[in-house]
Amino acid sequence: MISVVVPAYNAREAIAECLEALLHQTVPRDRYEVIVVDDGSSDGTAEVVRPYGVKLLQQANQGPAAARNLGVAHAQGEIILFTDADCAPHADWIEQLTRPLLDDEIVGSKGVYRTRQRGLLPRFIQLEYEEKYERLGKRRYIDFVDAYSAGYRRDVFLAAGGFDEVFPVPSAEDVELSFRLASQGYRLVFVPQARVNHRHAESLWTYLRRKFNYGYWRVLVYSRYPRKALADSHTPQSLKAQVILAMLAASLVAGLVVMLAPWEVAASSLLIFLASTLPFVLRAVRQDVTVGLLSPFLLFLRGLALGVGLLVGAVHLAAERLWGTIRVR
Repeated sequence: MISVVVPAYNAREAIAECLEALLHQTVPRDRYEVIVVDDGSSDGTAEVVRPYGVKLLQQANQGPAAARNLGVAHAQGEIILFTDADCAPHADWIEQLTRPLLDDEIVGSKGVYRTRQRGLLPRFIQLEYEEKYERLGKRRYIDFVDAYSAGYRRDVFLAAGGFDEVFPVPSAEDVELSFRLASQGYRLVFVPQARVNHRHAESLWTYLRRKFNYGYWRVLVYSRYPRKALADSHTPQSLKAQVILAMLAASLVAGLVVMLAPWEVAASSLLIFLASTLPFVLRAVRQDVTVGLLSPFLLFLRGLALGVGLLVGAVHLAAERLWGTIRVR
């Protein structure tokens, strides 16, 4: 038996498409169950889910980590798959994502995002993911599994303690789990054939806020797994350099205004940043000229959002450890 767990928070507009896709898979219906965990929605998500006849669980809002753990606690499958309410898995998603788990040595598998959106920002975001998928595809085993398309052996998932519920929002709870498993010697693999269509952010503010949250919560993850701050199977090294360069350039530009700092330093930082974006830009231009030409600007904003998130997260974590203050969500 396979169990598919979908956390849902105020997902009324998206959950139907997700369930339609999950109920029409190449795997026979009697071989898998679908569990939706309504995480304290206030928009009537549960009412949309009920007619589909899947298992519906409800809890007060606690975040996706707690919602997924609740789903697993009620699951019957030996293999647990995760996707999100705003994802529509392709028809062979279950088949593809579970195939590597037939090997007893493999305990986790990771799929990919696709999108049908044609807006500029979603097209850029898809190319971001493609860059990371190219990196993952070169490795036999990986250490980074996103919960939007993830599979685990249930016994290993439970033995590891599941998702850490200290993460109250969608952020790094899935990254932390995969780092934890990889650090314990478990083998995780990349499955590019396991595809889900996703609704990428369509507004720049939403996109940058998500990047801020990723940076903010990644601090906690890196405090537990400091070596992953240097390298992991998913994150391009160029991204880390861009975060530093974007923050440096922005702070120096602010210094120019406030204290008349040397403009040459700020200009040099920006030029090095632009040079670091060239591989992405050239790859993007070959697929989408408009996105390619605008990508240096978007990459700069991404670097700033991640950098500010990392900075704020580091300050808050230090304050918590020194004075026991409460983390701001």
